[in-house]
Amino acid sequence: MPPARGPGPRAPAVRLTPSRTSRVLLVGFMGSGKSAVGRRLARVLEWRFVDMDAEVEAEAGRSVAEIFREEGEARFRELEVVAARRLLELDRVVIASGGGWPCAPGRLEEVPRGTLTIWLRVSPAEAVKRIRSGRTPRPLLEVDDPLRRARELLGERERFYRKAHWKVQTDGRSPGAVAGELGARIDADRTSR
Repeated sequence: MPPARGPGPRAPAVRLTPSRTSRVLLVGFMGSGKSAVGRRLARVLEWRFVDMDAEVEAEAGRSVAEIFREEGEARFRELEVVAARRLLELDRVVIASGGGWPCAPGRLEEVPRGTLTIWLRVSPAEAVKRIRSGRTPRPLLEVDDPLRRARELLGERERFYRKAHWKVQTDGRSPGAVAGELGARIDADRTSR
């Protein structure tokens, strides 16, 4: 898909109405369902799906866990910013951000016009449960007490996630149900204009 023309990630922040949505950016804590919901929402919208972490891995030629281990979190965050800048130029795309990507001052306020940001909310306990049942290593939770660490991290990050346009709770819900709700909300907003 060709990149969109127009302002890049440094454009002045504008709170959009979802009827002018060119892309959807899912944010939230690890285990919130960004990738699973994102894939399904992209199908509902008939758009492309892109996972920011997968893009970083493809560009770096290594997994996120390897980047953390070999070069540290700071290097991973640099690679993530570069990938995000490129992905946020695309149109008709659902993007799953990394859990830490939105957690910098001004980050969500500076996304390009036409980007609908959605916070997928998850409790620390549900996040840890989902992560334990998955196959993807989560370097930030590879500690003695992952639930305590999840509570700490989520406590630090929520103030950034709250800046998203929409919020939806994912605890106890399937990715398909969440994607269906979001797709219906986007469609209702488009048809009401």
